[in-house]
Amino acid sequence: MERDAVIVAGFGFRSGATAASLRAALDAARIAGWPVTHLATIEDKAEALAELARLLVLPLIAVTPARIFGLATPTRSLASQAARGAGSVAEACALVAAGPGARLLAPRSISHDRMATCALAAGVST
Repeated sequence: MERDAVIVAGFGFRSGATAASLRAALDAARIAGWPVTHLATIEDKAEALAELARLLVLPLIAVTPARIFGLATPTRSLASQAARGAGSVAEACALVAAGPGARLLAPRSISHDRMATCALAAGVST
């Protein structure tokens, strides 16, 4: 069975983040033009990202908190570390959702209002 390349946009965001905040973070992360194939975030925030996934016609992956806890990320946010046990929820979700051997394409990008972050990871679907 052949495995297909995936590029996952992982998101971390505050409870008050708007759809515009999420889109701005994604647009900032996609500045290099990477073709995103999936969106991902922590499972308790997946519903807030579902509208963007529907608009972009992309699958949404909900990542369990246990999967990102303790995962090393290039970016380290004290708030993310305290709340989720990972330096960057966006980077960690992107890496986990992109699968074993995934790599970040760049550190997380931050929306203009600082309410949302997005990081892209490349991997292969299994």
